[in-house]
Amino acid sequence: MNAIAGKHALVTGATSGIGLAIATALASAGARVTITGLGDAKQIAAALQTIGGTAEHHPADMREPEQTRAMMRDITTRAGAVEILVNNAGIQHTARTEDFPPDKWDAILAVNLSSAFHTAAAALPAMRERNYGRIINIASVHGLVASKEKAAYVAAKHGLIGLTKVIALETAEADITCNAICPGWVLTPLIQAQIDTIAATRSIPAEAAAEALLREKEPSRRFTKPEDIAAAVLFLLSPAGDNITGARLAMDGGWTLP
Repeated sequence: MNAIAGKHALVTGATSGIGLAIATALASAGARVTITGLGDAKQIAAALQTIGGTAEHHPADMREPEQTRAMMRDITTRAGAVEILVNNAGIQHTARTEDFPPDKWDAILAVNLSSAFHTAAAALPAMRERNYGRIINIASVHGLVASKEKAAYVAAKHGLIGLTKVIALETAEADITCNAICPGWVLTPLIQAQIDTIAATRSIPAEAAAEALLREKEPSRRFTKPEDIAAAVLFLLSPAGDNITGARLAMDGGWTLP
């Protein structure tokens, strides 16, 4: 992966789960990594140790546009322009549309969609100047199809795919690509919370709840692993991905097949 050695990569939402796996893979490939993400000092330190290298954490609250833009300025000053941007930060809440709390709607749209706009908008000028940039948005199968009780998440992920397409078109003639990865069920803390809810609601063991979740949507009946998504990111960053832009890569075990 000499194509990314020495390049500055920002991975949002990378203190656990998918983001942590991506950041670790990028650092192992020689990139200089900055992450954002939730957690106390101990959790953040553990994440940075896992990533290794010279990885740093920025405490920006991705719900706040001003903090996101300020973070982009800060890390550029400290580590140079962002050449690889992985927008992974995401939060979730489930409820019927009429019961969906407005503050949860606003927070999910801010983290899952608006933060990606702000990071990309801030990174693109330097990418254009250098004639190099790679933007990868970790969307979701819910950017391609809908599920009940996920109005904000589905809206945000559909919007993220739309943003991916626009940036891909606007940068098509430069050596800049923008793609989206759309995982199905990935066993992360976000999905574990849904499994726990199913188990509690149906009074069944966690293993049976996980099987029920997979059986409902994912024909393969297997979870995608965070490391699988990290490998897909590395592929898109390799020379083989140089002319792939605007793609929506479904990693969903057949969920979105017609």
